Amino acid sequence: MSQSRRMSFIEAKTNAVTGLVVSFLFTLYGLPLFGLEPSVSASAGVTACYFFLSMGRSYVLRRVFDQLSLDEGDAA
Repeated sequence: MSQSRRMSFIEAKTNAVTGLVVSFLFTLYGLPLFGLEPSVSASAGVTACYFFLSMGRSYVLRRVFDQLSLDEGDAA
């Protein structure tokens, strides 16, 4: 049984939102440990970029691997 496109999107979005929170908190509170002091708005901007990249990457990879598993099932 394969995952529907809708469920793939929901999974990717959930993964990306979790990453968004972790990334924002690290950008804001972790980067100062390395001598970088980003503002809240700079942290939000960087995090937003990574959020959309991560969501797209996760969705595409999920679809590729889902297709590969379907192809593998056809060969059996």
